[in-house]
Amino acid sequence: MIPRYSRPEMAAIWELENKFEIWKEIEVLACEAQAELGVIPREDAVAIRERAAFEVERIDEIERTTNHDVIAFLTNMAEHIGEPSKWVHYGMTSSDLGDTALCYQMTQAIDILIADVRRIGAICKRRAFETREMLCVGRTHGIHAEPMTMGMKFGRWTWSMKRAEQRLVRTREMMAVGAISGAVGSYSNIDPFVEQYVCEKLGLTPDPLSTQVIARDRHAQFLAVLATVAASAEEIATEVRALQKSDTLEAEEPFAKGQKGSSAMPHKRNPITAERVCGLARVIKANAQVGFDNVALWHERDISHSSAERVVLADSTIGLDYLLGKLEWILDGMVLYPERMKANLEATRGLIYSSRVLLALVDGGMLREDAYVVVQRNAMKVWDDVQNARAGTSYRENLEADAECPLTAAQLDEIFDPWAFLARVGTVFDRLETCDF
Repeated sequence: MIPRYSRPEMAAIWELENKFEIWKEIEVLACEAQAELGVIPREDAVAIRERAAFEVERIDEIERTTNHDVIAFLTNMAEHIGEPSKWVHYGMTSSDLGDTALCYQMTQAIDILIADVRRIGAICKRRAFETREMLCVGRTHGIHAEPMTMGMKFGRWTWSMKRAEQRLVRTREMMAVGAISGAVGSYSNIDPFVEQYVCEKLGLTPDPLSTQVIARDRHAQFLAVLATVAASAEEIATEVRALQKSDTLEAEEPFAKGQKGSSAMPHKRNPITAERVCGLARVIKANAQVGFDNVALWHERDISHSSAERVVLADSTIGLDYLLGKLEWILDGMVLYPERMKANLEATRGLIYSSRVLLALVDGGMLREDAYVVVQRNAMKVWDDVQNARAGTSYRENLEADAECPLTAAQLDEIFDPWAFLARVGTVFDRLETCDF
């Protein structure tokens, strides 16, 4: 049987050695199924199992003449098997072999990716609870909004990885199919039992109706899901990059001992790994378009999809595995600066409490429109001072001096408490407890 690894290197899945190993196993299993049916002698099936072998170099040599990779492979196999090789590929067509093997390779690849996102999800969940009470400012449109905690960011990323895992698991089920049904999928020269037998041994399910090829909408979904996972990783990496800006500096990716940030500016500590994640995500997202273009084939099949798949399937899975590994490293070792978070929280001199001021005025009987005028009028004075780096009063001081603001000192104490925003935040962490990473 094909060797199974707990976590094989992603690149090895797409090496010719692995592909031909799967091809060999499919052909041997098909012969064993034919022997079960009595189509070929059982002793020949045993001999085929014992003698089946190949050499990548020899296949390449033969293909230079045949210009057909499957025929080159079968010719090389026959050199090892001898006379019983006449039964190899009996009643089959090239796509029976190639498409079934490709789907198997894709399940091998997706198993690695599932493990990747599970590790990242576990890291995010752990760090979410570690930073559950680490206050920071939330930003909408890039502008300070209301207080939150760093744990909420990690928690959001945890759920992102849970959805990634779920998408990959569903996609694995959709991709775990095989087809050994002959030239146009009518089983004209092969019993459907052979397909059932081979697929069962490989952990696949027979495609219900292939017209020689397994329909490429499956492969398009595979690439689309990889692109979605890459986009989620890019979203996380983009936030890390934004938090590492000198003007923000609430967090940064690890900076290893001996690492250099810039050839010209020795002080630099750049988020280069997060940027690498974002760059590779663009490649994987772009490759999804090739999958969509490969769906429409002429009549029962053509091979316009084949050459493109040999590039994008390997590149997307290898690229995604790589960038997820980098993201894992970033998140596990990400350095946090809670004092800088506190300073940033207070940088706008209390403007982030405006929503609670508004609600307090409404609760006191003021019309919302009138309350909004009071809240915004005092806020804009502070905003102008902050934006121009001028000394000035705080938002609370402005409100206290405003005759139209009836709020007492005790009310303002309650309003200007950052934890007042987070009285119910336990709900999201209770939910996070249920996330099974």
